Amino acid sequence: MSARLVVSLSGLTDARADALPRARALAADLDLRGVPLTHLVQPASPDGPPPPELLGWLRDRTRGADELALHGYDHTPDPARRGGVGRKGEFAALPRHEAGLRLTAARRALTGLGLGTAVFAAPRWLASPGTVEAVREQGFRMCLDDGGVHLFADGVLLRARALGFRLDAVVSGDDRRRAESWRCRVLHAEAVRIARRAGVVRIGVRAKDLRHDDRVRTVRETVDAVLAEGAWPTTYAALSASPAARTA
Repeated sequence: MSARLVVSLSGLTDARADALPRARALAADLDLRGVPLTHLVQPASPDGPPPPELLGWLRDRTRGADELALHGYDHTPDPARRGGVGRKGEFAALPRHEAGLRLTAARRALTGLGLGTAVFAAPRWLASPGTVEAVREQGFRMCLDDGGVHLFADGVLLRARALGFRLDAVVSGDDRRRAESWRCRVLHAEAVRIARRAGVVRIGVRAKDLRHDDRVRTVRETVDAVLAEGAWPTTYAALSASPAARTA
């Protein structure tokens, strides 16, 4: 089986005003390469609903080759207040019942925006076992987390690590430039390595990444390199499990 390439974009619903033009530019670059985008949408925000221009753009894009995934509810870190060290994803530690309640609220909010999907993408790619069960129970086709794609109809986990520009360290000057260069090199090298092994290349882009020219250039160059290795551009909804990807 050939390698497959999936590119996602998150964070637009609570990003700065300049994010949408930058997102349009990225989408146009990917369109030229025949690569669809998966839009990870957080339906609730302290700043209120997403602007109509963004919602219109998402609707237009998802009427074509792009797809939409529910990306949590409002990204409250650890909403169950279970403590722990460091920042947690919204669904990283929730038991099944509490995850189900937040999923219900998230789906209702997404429907209120005139959007819908059967794909759930865990915020920060972190989903507790209870969250995975709740996502399954609510009729989603799949749940995306850091380790792979839970394909509920097949009853399997398609192992594929999410790649992206992780953990923006608070550094400056030469240290910042070195860290930025390192992030870009790692993403590119990992994506090409996975493509050569005929795996699933998952590139996750955040709205904040679009403000960094080096990151945008790396995404374009990495997509080109992965396609050159024979990878097939696709969406999460179109993924299926191969025998080698099955896990108990």
